[in-house]
Amino acid sequence: MFGSASPPPLTLLVAAPRGFCAGVDRAIRIVELAIEKFGRPVYVRHEIVHNRFVVDDLKAKGAIFIDELAEVPDGAAVVFSAHGVPKLVVGDAEQRGLDYLDATCPLVSKVHRQAERLVSTGHHIFFIGHRGHPEVIGTFGQVADGEMTLVETAADVERVDCPHDRHPAFLTQTTLSVDDTAEIIAALRRRFPTIVMPRGEDICYATSNRQAAVKAMASRCDALLVVGAPNSSNSLRLVEVGQRCGVKARLVQAAADVDFAWLDGVSTLGITAGASAPEILVRQIVAALATRFTITEQEVESAKEDMVFKLPRGLAAA
Repeated sequence: MFGSASPPPLTLLVAAPRGFCAGVDRAIRIVELAIEKFGRPVYVRHEIVHNRFVVDDLKAKGAIFIDELAEVPDGAAVVFSAHGVPKLVVGDAEQRGLDYLDATCPLVSKVHRQAERLVSTGHHIFFIGHRGHPEVIGTFGQVADGEMTLVETAADVERVDCPHDRHPAFLTQTTLSVDDTAEIIAALRRRFPTIVMPRGEDICYATSNRQAAVKAMASRCDALLVVGAPNSSNSLRLVEVGQRCGVKARLVQAAADVDFAWLDGVSTLGITAGASAPEILVRQIVAALATRFTITEQEVESAKEDMVFKLPRGLAAA
């Protein structure tokens, strides 16, 4: 393709940390162990995590992904996704006598417990998140209707009210933009000076770390590729972070999505991956780039991650 000419040089800055977080690792392992324990098939309500490669791999191992619990046959095993589910879904599973495993990320479960506690102590919750996201639906499903109000932007804050018999509080989705969320929180605190803040940071460590990693290397990049799915909130936020840092950034799901024309004039390319994107996809993209460029790869480490979450009791010894 290049004749006698050498491929042009390309420096790759690969973000660390990137890719799978502890909650995603745990959720995938729960499905794999459930298949070992109960046999094929095991049903999974919604995508276990937002990544097509992961979902297809688990399908090949014996998982069947469904939208609603009604699709699960009596006597079958079902796993709830890492994003969490409303209480009614758990209640339906128990009422039907289904074997179910909850793969909700423990950091999302922590938000659920905070929501229950705040409502029980007389608070109305302003929940910062993206409408329609499974995590938002699951969190709203932990409390009664009307106990929580969704806030998506700082402008929304001016349009919401707190019931007169309730004290204001806020919680957040775990996969948000750190900067956007800080702006919304500031608006809430101006509007409701006595608002109760969550116990600790709701945005998860993996989301924060991956955004910080992009910021750390953005000034050195001509462009940024984010490996992730278009319905992955944390992956989309990484694209936004890169763009805000002045770097052209694009989301790709796999090597086949790389647009080499988009890389014209790029001498230093940043690569990162959302928390639900497996490392194999990053490696495949690097291999594809190596067919067009002479690659020099550098890992840019901004934080170390050693978080591990325990498996459900029934699977720990599986």
